[in-house]
Amino acid sequence: MRKLVLLFILSFSGTIIFAQTSLKEIDLPYGPYAIGYDHYTAVDSTRQYQIANQSTHQMQYRSIPISKWYPADMSRSKKAPLKILNYLEVLKEEEEWPYLPNVFLLDWFPYLHNTPENKKHMEEQVTAFAKAPALATPFPVVIYSPSYQATSIENFALCELLASHGFIVLSSPSRGANNKGMEGATAKDVHTQSRDVEFLLKEAAGLAQANTKAIGLMGYSFGGLANTILAMKNNSIKAVVSLDGTERYRYELLKQSPFFKLERLEVPYIHFAQKDIPEVVLKSDQIPPELNYNFSLYDSLTHNQAYRYKFNDLTHRHFSSFGLLFGPADIRQDKSDQKAMASYRLLAMYTLRFLKGYLYQDQQALATLDSSWTDTSEALLVRKQSKKARETRGFDFRHFHDLAQAQGYSRLSDLYDHVQKAHPSFTIAEHQLNTLGLYLSFQPDAPERGIAIFDFAISLYPNSANLLDSLAEAYLFQKDYAKAQEYFKKSLGLNAQNQNAKKRIQQLRQKGF
Repeated sequence: MRKLVLLFILSFSGTIIFAQTSLKEIDLPYGPYAIGYDHYTAVDSTRQYQIANQSTHQMQYRSIPISKWYPADMSRSKKAPLKILNYLEVLKEEEEWPYLPNVFLLDWFPYLHNTPENKKHMEEQVTAFAKAPALATPFPVVIYSPSYQATSIENFALCELLASHGFIVLSSPSRGANNKGMEGATAKDVHTQSRDVEFLLKEAAGLAQANTKAIGLMGYSFGGLANTILAMKNNSIKAVVSLDGTERYRYELLKQSPFFKLERLEVPYIHFAQKDIPEVVLKSDQIPPELNYNFSLYDSLTHNQAYRYKFNDLTHRHFSSFGLLFGPADIRQDKSDQKAMASYRLLAMYTLRFLKGYLYQDQQALATLDSSWTDTSEALLVRKQSKKARETRGFDFRHFHDLAQAQGYSRLSDLYDHVQKAHPSFTIAEHQLNTLGLYLSFQPDAPERGIAIFDFAISLYPNSANLLDSLAEAYLFQKDYAKAQEYFKKSLGLNAQNQNAKKRIQQLRQKGF
């Protein structure tokens, strides 16, 4: 079981060589914003954790190392951008070797490899600036979930690209439940990583620059499983990007989660898949052949807009910056370095378009996701397909309230007419409006929202003495005694036994109204 997950990350049983790749040659299309980068550690006090390298039974609260990329203000700074070496230094903390000398970096961590080519990468300049001042404008948030037991920075180039186009990106390493080691791609491992991603949601909520109404998830390999579960569990997620996510390869593991419900995955989803695995690799690495054509999650989705892009020249490792730059090439299946870099650039561009489309509501970006190829070179590198939602969950009062809240509880009758055209069977119960109206009316910051709900409710139920009585209470709370008396009298006119209205009218008369 474990081999099936890790073969896409660690197994290169054929003859290997090291790639001649570079950030400069990838030539990512960076956007208008300068990029800030920060790395810090937060604490999840709801869970305990053991530092594996200390050889002790001592437990502590779970530490969550966090990498953050964000649009920055560099107008008054003369800082130099970071180097890849600075990113690699993050590994020392995340792998719990904080005092490891830099000279050992390429030797110590299994996915780096000490080669002349990789030593050159360490001196390459990146685009981000350490601890740069953040722009105050709110930006959409993308939470990145890395591959199995991998670092928060494994896809630093893609994260930088997104930040340069106006996104805040948060990432934490993939770790086990009790220490940094996972159990072997188990359901417990998936749940643990999903909880870490959920912790980053709370972290985003504390950022002044974060637009928490526009949050997307992006996960590579095992991180795709964790993200899929969270998207089914948490309705604050607005879009999901899967970078050859393991939810494709281990669909049965996804289904073991207690939060698994296909109908809960209603947000736009895009899956970027690796090339067809050659037969020689399937046989030698004992990979089931159906993994070349099975897309169990994508094929099962019926409640959301979904996309599937299959890259003709990318193997699994190429979906991360680390894999592309530092990973050894498998000559049995890897295409040329030039094709891999060109494909990674396309992968980054499609990811950007998807997130711009659904987190910024950029219609031009959305149009490119479904459109036919205009560039023949892209058509040679990628095969794509998409499908629209075939089924939708019933539209209920909560959906209506979400829309009403989004437009500030104004023009509610127009909204109701629009919703009924799309969902003819939709109705709103009197008690639902009454409860919501009272809840909003007693909020001191904006009680007029409750008045708006009651005005709308009475237009639907004009003979409801209870709604009129509640509206009168709302006006009474606002100390608009004339309006309160008016509506208590109207309520009493419809229901002469309304004792509350009688009592309130008497109290108002005693006050001189």
